[in-house]
Amino acid sequence: VQDAASGQDPGPGGDKGSQRRWKEKILQILGEIQAPLSSLLLRLCHWLLPKLLTRLFLSVQLHQGQLEMVLRAARTPEVPLVFLCSHQSQVDGPLLSFILLSQGVGLPRVAVSAWTSPRLRSLLQRLGGIFLPSWSELDEGLPGAVLDAYVQEVLRSRQPLVLFLEEPSASLRLADPARHWLLRVLRALRDGAVPDILIVPVGIAYDVAP
Repeated sequence: VQDAASGQDPGPGGDKGSQRRWKEKILQILGEIQAPLSSLLLRLCHWLLPKLLTRLFLSVQLHQGQLEMVLRAARTPEVPLVFLCSHQSQVDGPLLSFILLSQGVGLPRVAVSAWTSPRLRSLLQRLGGIFLPSWSELDEGLPGAVLDAYVQEVLRSRQPLVLFLEEPSASLRLADPARHWLLRVLRALRDGAVPDILIVPVGIAYDVAP
């Protein structure tokens, strides 16, 4: 991040003024990606979501053998889990977060589509949702460097990361947001930020998608 900032025009104001402006810009980019978690909202959703699911669905079925494999993988020291998921509905993110948290895997960071209202975006960020920053030059420059550093820190801290590979109701092709997130995961592995990454493919299917 420092290299990316120093490679751009610092503007007027001297070194101290320039550093302050870059810090403000970096924090602005980081604020678009994530927000501090809210333990109150997490507890409320953990209580409310099962009630919502019982109204939406007759049942939620998990493959017990595969779940046990995920739990064993989550105990691998110093190796983060990255869940690569199909995407059928906007319910997928909260549903998967609830399952992973309730089964002891931990609260994941879930990459969410940018097409949400500002209020919903703020709420989802408080619940562990992460977003691509709204900058055009995501593959280079300061926004790309901040995003790279953020993904590296998530993986180093062994927070589960959930990436949806496609958009709901879209053709089976890799969505642009998924491409940006996957690029960061691969760079983190290439640059040695983590020794290894465990990839968990996740299939979500509904009899009738909500």
